Amino acid sequence: MSMLVGVILVASTLLGASPAPAAGKHTAEATPSAEPAPPAEFGTDWHDPLTAAPPIGKPATRSCQVTVAEAQFRDFTPYRGTYAPPRGCGDRWSRVVLRLDGKVRGRQFDRLGYLHIGGVEILRTSTPEPSPDGIEWSVEKDVTRYSDTFRQSRDVEMLIGNVVDDTYTGVIDVRATLTFYAADRTNGPAATPDRVLTLADGTTLTTPRNSERIVAEVYATGSGGGCEEFWYLTVPDSAPYSCKADKGPYREVQIKVDGQLAGIAAPFPTVWTGGWSNPFLWYVIPGPRAFDVKPIEYDLTPFAGLLNDGRPHRVDVSVVGVPEGQAGWSAPVNVLVWQDTKSTRVTGALTAHKAADLANSTTYTPGSEHRLDTEGGHRLTVAGYVNTSHGRVTTTVSRTLATTSAHRWTDGENMDGLQAVWNDDESVTADGRGPDRTTRIRRTYTMDGTTTLGPDDRLRSALTLGDRATAVESRGGRRTAWSRLDDTYTGDATYTANVPRDQRHAVATTSERYRLSGSAGCYDRNLVTVQGVLTRDRSDC
Repeated sequence: MSMLVGVILVASTLLGASPAPAAGKHTAEATPSAEPAPPAEFGTDWHDPLTAAPPIGKPATRSCQVTVAEAQFRDFTPYRGTYAPPRGCGDRWSRVVLRLDGKVRGRQFDRLGYLHIGGVEILRTSTPEPSPDGIEWSVEKDVTRYSDTFRQSRDVEMLIGNVVDDTYTGVIDVRATLTFYAADRTNGPAATPDRVLTLADGTTLTTPRNSERIVAEVYATGSGGGCEEFWYLTVPDSAPYSCKADKGPYREVQIKVDGQLAGIAAPFPTVWTGGWSNPFLWYVIPGPRAFDVKPIEYDLTPFAGLLNDGRPHRVDVSVVGVPEGQAGWSAPVNVLVWQDTKSTRVTGALTAHKAADLANSTTYTPGSEHRLDTEGGHRLTVAGYVNTSHGRVTTTVSRTLATTSAHRWTDGENMDGLQAVWNDDESVTADGRGPDRTTRIRRTYTMDGTTTLGPDDRLRSALTLGDRATAVESRGGRRTAWSRLDDTYTGDATYTANVPRDQRHAVATTSERYRLSGSAGCYDRNLVTVQGVLTRDRSDC
């Protein structure tokens, strides 16, 4: 088994998905001269949503497109249909790209949604809030890793839960397609998992008996309109604040196999397009990952010897810190499996399991400006071996989490601010025949924002979000590949609260700079908007 698998997973994590130009009114490559001067305040129309993320690379090979779903979402009724594999592009593709095109007009909240094919979640997304005149947006995602799912006819289920009434008039109209790029001599078939599995009844997993690498991915989102949508702002019962959680804002997504802790991770602090009490922050540029929720990945290969016994095993995902009995998190699981095709049974064993005590402390300081300081963290190391046709391979997975945050607010919450940093460091080493192969990923998420409501009911939100990661792959201690991501969003928006929409007199400046560099090259794009007008779209690489 090649550690190229690790490179594929790292690249997918770092590059993710990017919005594609929508087939609407604002599709031209924007420059300061391509748009009119910004108005003094928001009107009834603004630029269609876009982000600075890189486009999905598409091979110059024959392609085939399949429409997966077309639906108008007015309520919580899922779209159901049938997927059939494409004809004319083979069944071993160099790339598979999912595209979601959407449009909505009028008035509507941000909504969450998913797309399942054969029960496999291939997209978790949210929607932008519309202008009265209407917006269009598109998202593209590399879904090549799910190729095993796409080789057979499957049931399709898609839902963007929505409410349409006399006030919230926006009907969400979407179309989802898959484009398959055939393999040729220049662009061979992509290296993908042999199997893509889901949990039976949402709880049990039965792997092929010759599995040599197993990776679980969890699309974890705190949502549902309650306080878990803003979990990073919750406080213990002792503090006077509107969102409570017994142990404060520390959250950790855990996965267990047969009751034994198998993986830990920090959830990404996603801000949806109505977040921080100020939709004007997000009308054009959404926060990082808002339109494409990236799954948390857990390497379960140390448990392969246990899982390969042909029997079902219980797999549980839970979120540490959520008050007991309280809903608000969704965590569907896919399991990616690579098989040893020269073996009918791969045996092995778990050889090491070391979990440190979970740290989570909060300090509440009362005053005219209340303050809650939080520190938390956790460490887990697991190791195990598999006996494959190419020898014994020992995999060691280590993960360290660390969180610090300072939450400040006044009585009545007319001032509410947070500074927070989440670190999630992971190392995966495979040691078998030849030099050991190691992939190290350091993820850092940041949030620094304040919302204030003045005596004139002018509400102002200023916020900076950071999504950063470095990844290094080495072989025998020598670096063979690396990448560095820095995706930073900054916004400052003000409007008059508690008045009809046409009396808000809203202004906003927002920006995003997405930088990705490494052994594969460089990408750097910067967007700026003022009152919904795109004033800068510049690439520096």
